[in-house]
Amino acid sequence: MKKVEIIIRHSRFNAVKDALVALGVHGMTISDVKGFGRQKGHKEIYRGAELNVEFVPKIKMEIVLEQELVDKVIAAVREAACSGSVGDGKIFVGSVENVVRIRTGESGRAAV
Repeated sequence: MKKVEIIIRHSRFNAVKDALVALGVHGMTISDVKGFGRQKGHKEIYRGAELNVEFVPKIKMEIVLEQELVDKVIAAVREAACSGSVGDGKIFVGSVENVVRIRTGESGRAAV
């Protein structure tokens, strides 16, 4: 099993969610997060004053799925989230050793 963490712009969330549901992704965890990458934030003008926004708001999606779906999920996310601009986001993929459903005690694939 793999854990896929996706960090995207708020404006792309619905498109990414719909693409994942269309692939058969059954569950996901969503968090509002803030951070910065190479751009190190940005500047905004508010009521005539220039403000430095060091941490840019993003959405973090976490999904645990079978290895067979990982490449399809990555392709779908890239297509749905890409605007071609700096700050489109990142996709992280890591291994998951085990999953346990608290209510039933099921583990492994049955728990996902």
